[in-house]
Amino acid sequence: MEIITVILLIIILLGVFYLVSANSRQVLSKNKSKPIFVDTSVLIDGRIIAVAQSGFINGALSIPRSVIGELQYMADQSDSDKRSRARYGLDVVAELQAIPGVKVDIFQDGSRAEEGVDDRLLHLAKKYHGSICTIDFNLNKVAKVENITVLNVNDLAMSLRMSYLPGEKMLLELTQKGQDNHQAIGHLADGTMVVVEHANNRIGQMVEIEFIRSLQTAAGKMMFAKLIDNKPIVRNDKRQSARQNQNQNKRRNNKPFQVEQNIVNLINKQ
Repeated sequence: MEIITVILLIIILLGVFYLVSANSRQVLSKNKSKPIFVDTSVLIDGRIIAVAQSGFINGALSIPRSVIGELQYMADQSDSDKRSRARYGLDVVAELQAIPGVKVDIFQDGSRAEEGVDDRLLHLAKKYHGSICTIDFNLNKVAKVENITVLNVNDLAMSLRMSYLPGEKMLLELTQKGQDNHQAIGHLADGTMVVVEHANNRIGQMVEIEFIRSLQTAAGKMMFAKLIDNKPIVRNDKRQSARQNQNQNKRRNNKPFQVEQNIVNLINKQ
């Protein structure tokens, strides 16, 4: 009886140990970040440095050795433009490695990709369940067809672009006073604050403005603008327009009656 009890306890302990170890492996696999395979075009572009410094990259940057080999091959070419761009790409690799908190791995896949660097990146992303960081248009399209996650620096830059640029015009409702006495403040649809110069007497009105400059701060973005003219923009109110039309029709209908009344008054005076 005691032997059976000991055997059952051993079986229970083994089951508990198996469940705990399986759960631990599952948690580690979830916490493990997926690799981001960097393309040659991103290194030559160089904006990946600013993205990495901002802390938005969640995962290790894996630069295949074949990508570095392609940069080395371009750096040895006779074309001065390609040579300078390739050397700059190699400098970007060194700068990424020097950024604190950014993990950069040189993935040893061979110095040459016989099938082409783009095909090698697609293969690596599929094999290791990673993503591709690129600004190459064709590689971006193919990766999406292959259901591979793409981190496009161009798309990121476009999404961070100001809604309006200096010189553009729009209608804006001024809602409150600005920091200076002559300023008034309005807001764009995305919440961006717009400071309008010399418009403190137009608060509560819809005015036409022209953007003159923008300012990006750690707290957000804000824009400065000036008034186009000194006339308030009247909103298109259908009820008000209909009421004005009715009053005009009444005045037109009463005009003949008023003329007749004036003639009667003149005869009576005589």
